[in-house]
Amino acid sequence: MARQFEVRREHDLPAPPERVWDAVATGAGNLGWLYPMEVEPRVGGKVTRGDSTVVAWEPPRHFAVRAEQDGGFSNTLTYRVEPADGGTTRLRTGIHWVHTGVVDDAWEWDTKTDAAERHVDFYQHSLAAYLTHFTGRPAVYVRASRTERTDDPTDFAALRRRLGLADDTAVGDRLSLDLPGSDGGTTEVVVDWLDGDFLGLRAPDALYRFFNGSSWNWPIWLGHHLFAEDADEAAATEAWNAWLDGA
Repeated sequence: MARQFEVRREHDLPAPPERVWDAVATGAGNLGWLYPMEVEPRVGGKVTRGDSTVVAWEPPRHFAVRAEQDGGFSNTLTYRVEPADGGTTRLRTGIHWVHTGVVDDAWEWDTKTDAAERHVDFYQHSLAAYLTHFTGRPAVYVRASRTERTDDPTDFAALRRRLGLADDTAVGDRLSLDLPGSDGGTTEVVVDWLDGDFLGLRAPDALYRFFNGSSWNWPIWLGHHLFAEDADEAAATEAWNAWLDGA
């Protein structure tokens, strides 16, 4: 029996359409808020994530990529970029999954769709933060992950406390934290997202993003975007992996 899943979101973004297009449809832009994803700029072009292909390329208005896998599964990600008042942009984002084969594990399907629904809001928030504070600045992406899975939500709460967040920390709080790779100094951050599944911290030269895995029995992981001119991807990745392993 075929299954389908769809997520649709609309956001007003504080940047003109050309800036938003660069953020969602280019490799350099994706590094600033999403993850590494180089895009060959044409219909039929290759995308270096998930063995995807560009299926719509109409700069700066319409961009879409599709990944197809064995077993009848396809995943299409679509962006529609529309000019709005005052030099801003309305972005319409769509994720459409289709599975025409046999779904062997209904729990796994439900888990993945639930995760996709929750992750897209966090990523869209990071896009707005990037366009507001860092647009056009070259970024280094740092990914680190624990090796073990977890289904215990207290693990993520413990991670927040280890970072230096009190239990009553709230979005908008300004904190001075001792973060890995800060050479012994502290980093001034603003808490820009905080819930049971995600934590976002914004620093003058970084967006720090933490992802809880316990809701889906996945590992805790992080995906940071560093904008300092001297950011060292290898050193930062080593430091954050060591920090996660020691948690």
